[in-house]
Amino acid sequence: MEKTSKTTAKIQFDDIDQLCANTLRVLGIEAIQQANSGHPGIVLGAAPLAYALWSKAMSHNPKDSKWQNRDRFVLSAGHGSALLYSLLCVFDYDVSLDDLKSFRQLGSKTPGHPEFGHTDGVETSTGPLGQGFCNAVGMAQAESILAAKFNKTNANIVDHYTYCIAGDGCLMEGISYEAASLAGLWKLNKLIVLYDSNNISIEGNTNIAFKDDVKTRFESMGWFVQSIDGFDMNQVLQAIKKSKSQNDKPSIIICKTIIGWGSAKENSEKSHGSPLGVQGVIDFKQKINWQTPEFTIPKVVKERIKQLNLQSTYKKWITTLKKYEEEFPQEYLEYCRWMQGKDNFNLYEDLDNYNHTMDSTRNVSGKILNILAKSIPNLYGGSADLASSNKTTLVGFDSYQANNRLGRNFHYGVREHAMIAISNGMILHGGIVNYVSTFLVFSDYAKGAIRMASIMNLPSLFIFTHDSIGVGEDGGTHQPIEHLASLRSIPNLKVFRPCDSRETVVAYKSWLKDNSPYALILSRQDLPLIEGSSDEAVHGGYVISQSLSTPTALLLATGSEVQIAIQAQKILEQNGIYTSVISMPCQELFDLQADEYKSKVLPNNIRARIAIESASSMSWYKYVGLDGKIIGLDSFGLSGKDNDLFKYFGFTIKNIVDTTTDLVNTIFKKY
Repeated sequence: MEKTSKTTAKIQFDDIDQLCANTLRVLGIEAIQQANSGHPGIVLGAAPLAYALWSKAMSHNPKDSKWQNRDRFVLSAGHGSALLYSLLCVFDYDVSLDDLKSFRQLGSKTPGHPEFGHTDGVETSTGPLGQGFCNAVGMAQAESILAAKFNKTNANIVDHYTYCIAGDGCLMEGISYEAASLAGLWKLNKLIVLYDSNNISIEGNTNIAFKDDVKTRFESMGWFVQSIDGFDMNQVLQAIKKSKSQNDKPSIIICKTIIGWGSAKENSEKSHGSPLGVQGVIDFKQKINWQTPEFTIPKVVKERIKQLNLQSTYKKWITTLKKYEEEFPQEYLEYCRWMQGKDNFNLYEDLDNYNHTMDSTRNVSGKILNILAKSIPNLYGGSADLASSNKTTLVGFDSYQANNRLGRNFHYGVREHAMIAISNGMILHGGIVNYVSTFLVFSDYAKGAIRMASIMNLPSLFIFTHDSIGVGEDGGTHQPIEHLASLRSIPNLKVFRPCDSRETVVAYKSWLKDNSPYALILSRQDLPLIEGSSDEAVHGGYVISQSLSTPTALLLATGSEVQIAIQAQKILEQNGIYTSVISMPCQELFDLQADEYKSKVLPNNIRARIAIESASSMSWYKYVGLDGKIIGLDSFGLSGKDNDLFKYFGFTIKNIVDTTTDLVNTIFKKY
């Protein structure tokens, strides 16, 4: 048997429970060996603490894995997916032994890392270390808001915990400390992290790169910290109980484990990311005296899982919810609406009546948020210490703090990456419609979390302001260049750069109707209201200024450059070159349109196409073709007045006119 430290706590686990934990180990390493790919180290090391949590601490119901008051479980160390799938299988979720046999195979329910929406019981996609830790913070934050809003004396319909298993690598990632700092500040006492501390990472012992005093560091951030033997399931359970007694602190339980326990690769980095080998699996089974055939759950284990009566808490909650509905019918209806997201609110009339004027699109966005806040009571959000610049403050509403869970303005501090990963967790939890914001140039700090939102196709709203060299005097460090192309390259993410207030309203309407993540790219400087802008922007691209005659050229632009293109159009027409101006606020939406629509906006026979955008030219080639030209910005910006910068970098009426004239003449001669 494995080494355990003595405990004076009442014994809660017996030999059958130890067999259950070993079942998780065996199924995990069998799945990994079958695939000849995976991470057995965490399976062998963390199975006891995971079993202790799932069997006697966590409220969950395998027959209704999405019930609203379930405890959430996040495997931040997502490379340990074989352990999670084994848990789901043994605890009778919709994950079968055959699914374990197809681990890491194309089309299986058991992909290499956990995927939200793909496998029953998986709460979030994890793998990039630290992301799951932050998701767990967001889930706990969402629980705190909903509990404060809806719970009544003797009628707690929102009362659950968020558990997270994180490893050494998760705590090396800076994002986890960004989120941990906020969790401590917010006193998220319903958050319990089990830290699988085995002191091994891919390159060897963690002391070559990580010697933090984790206990002191977390205590300094306001966490309750315990250190235990992670192989002693009684200690695990007792530590969780102590964590639940905390009223004003999140908890981290430092669980000392041995990576690859019981195998020839025990306590070695070699057990992290490669199978044990056929003989290695055989040797491990001999060590623990395993007598059961391959991919089989022992009968006594199945009986023990049934004895746990996991549906009891669920049934009690259903009774509580029915009582709540009877005693508080209005609050019950509101709770149901909150849990159904943003789709159940009448949102569009106020936006249709928006008073359009010349304004910066960041200002317009701020006004729209405050309109929506009146119609969407569960709209919450904030900024990475830039709310006054991003215009994201919900006026008349308090700030969310530990002593005010109903405050609707979040202050994330200068923590862009954790901000978005926490937002992902809130959305995954359900009940909260959330937005986050920073300068576009700082979206790079949060790229990993933006990507995870897009992988999970969450209805996130990212508000990125200060969208171009229009930032001006702050210079090249604050002027986004490559960021638009980078964001546009992310699958599922719709990147919307409106040219005026009308297109900004359309951007919000589009997000409200959609269930995909949106990135709004907004200006610092005022933009004029363009006569031809309209709801046609919902198609992603449309003719905003029609040529007076059959066009020989097309001008494509977004944001602040649309107005310059229209001014150039007028001069070109005076010179006998007829052009249509295409506003292309969202390339992703345009690409989704029918071919017939796209060919009307971009007629195939017009080869003289000029794209104009004060950003990297990379994302425009698919529209301008081999013959077209791009007036873009493929160098870093400079410090200076915004008008001087636009002139310096060629975003002028004259340059557009000259470029278009030269292109039309060249194509005329060529064809």
